[in-house]
Amino acid sequence: MRSDGVVRGIPMARPVIGDREKELVMQVLDSRQLSLGPMLTRFERAFAERIGTRHAIACSSGTAALHMCLHAAGVGPGDEVITSSFSFVASANAALFTGADVRFAEVDPRTFNMDPAAVEAAITPRTKAIEIVDIFGYPAEIPALKAIAEKHGLAVVEDACQSIDGAYDGRKLGTWGHPAVYGFYANKQLTTAEGGLILLDDDELARVLSSLTNQGRSDDGAWLVHSRLGFNYRMSDVHAAIGVAQLERLDDLQAGRARVAGWYQQRVAGIEGVTPMYEGPQVRSWFVYAPRLDASIDRDAVIVALNARGVQAKPYLPSIHLQPFYRERFGYEPGHLPVTEAIASSTVALPFFPEMTEEQVDAVCGVLKDVLAAR
Repeated sequence: MRSDGVVRGIPMARPVIGDREKELVMQVLDSRQLSLGPMLTRFERAFAERIGTRHAIACSSGTAALHMCLHAAGVGPGDEVITSSFSFVASANAALFTGADVRFAEVDPRTFNMDPAAVEAAITPRTKAIEIVDIFGYPAEIPALKAIAEKHGLAVVEDACQSIDGAYDGRKLGTWGHPAVYGFYANKQLTTAEGGLILLDDDELARVLSSLTNQGRSDDGAWLVHSRLGFNYRMSDVHAAIGVAQLERLDDLQAGRARVAGWYQQRVAGIEGVTPMYEGPQVRSWFVYAPRLDASIDRDAVIVALNARGVQAKPYLPSIHLQPFYRERFGYEPGHLPVTEAIASSTVALPFFPEMTEEQVDAVCGVLKDVLAAR
């Protein structure tokens, strides 16, 4: 921190990229097989082995993965998908891509994940699927949500894009009998620059999803034979190479995030007006560090002040139902989901990445404390 109290050189997020990523990318480039090659298969098999699933299907993004899973579940025009409004907009967009409508369920004020009782209350005769969201790396109430889905005959797809390597009661996401989706954007626990992955055990569904990623290519791989309507959702071998290298050291990357989160949790607990992130019975896969400010504090003004002092901070996450597109199309207004809206208006994302130092965390928390004291 400079003598004038301004912090410099701490990014909001930063991927850890080293020589191994470069080495494997060059292997792919030198091979001239840039897509549908052995590096993609290597990445998929390594991920399936780590999580303990029969299948891992890589694709171009987490959004694409969600879309394909909902499409394969038969979701389409006239149907409804229940999901959370406290998520990245892609969670809801994926349902709209199928032609279905979205119904948002209220969230738990501690975990920020969907409240199972609210999910059941949102079910209508048009409901086709429940899209679980594990927000900020903390697993949702999967057993309760699955029980609701089974009771009503609904499909389940899990958006675990922020919860890479996460688990509920020691059971990894992806091993619960329904597809779970990871995302690999540059700020994630593991990155492929851009990319996604579907984890599942169902052999038949895996066969269909693998075909869907590649324009509906026939199951036997016959050249230019397309047995179903598919998508151009392939992951290139270049992206997969980055993923293989990242997967080799994912334990270290996760440990770095947990270490930084621990420093934040300790320091934030001592700042008046700030509530540290929830640490419940499940182990959080640390994705972002986004504590809550008290309702009496103008969160947006605090973010402006933090950025003026050199601390990159963002409102994270805005409610999906209050995004301009959703308000215009569906007529949502403030007050529709009061718990979700209260969380969305009070969380503030602070700089967070595995190579962050304790001194940098001290600097960020020092500025946050000063800004709140001066309000």
